[in-house]
Amino acid sequence: MAAKHKVTYIEDDGTAHTVEVAEGWSLMEGAVKHLVPGIDADCGGACACATCQVYVAPEWQAKLPRMNDMEETMLDFAPERRPDSRLSCQLRMTAALDGIVLRLPKSQH
Repeated sequence: MAAKHKVTYIEDDGTAHTVEVAEGWSLMEGAVKHLVPGIDADCGGACACATCQVYVAPEWQAKLPRMNDMEETMLDFAPERRPDSRLSCQLRMTAALDGIVLRLPKSQH
């Protein structure tokens, strides 16, 4: 059984949802499995939409994998894109991400 680590998703209105996500799962899968509002994941994690956009605080950025070209392209279509935007379907849970806090854009509620 995979280890689980805490992730906090914060809606635009400040409502926080702290859940446990298994190592290896995407942060999008963790949100969907726990019914976190604001992560629609319309494409099911195929990196073909931007409905799982999250904002990642600077202190967590170095612990994430580099953004690939496909993610960059999808984020170009995302409303409210910011420099700290990532697609949660492209971020896999690891022990290094235990405790990560992700903020959700206003457009995803």
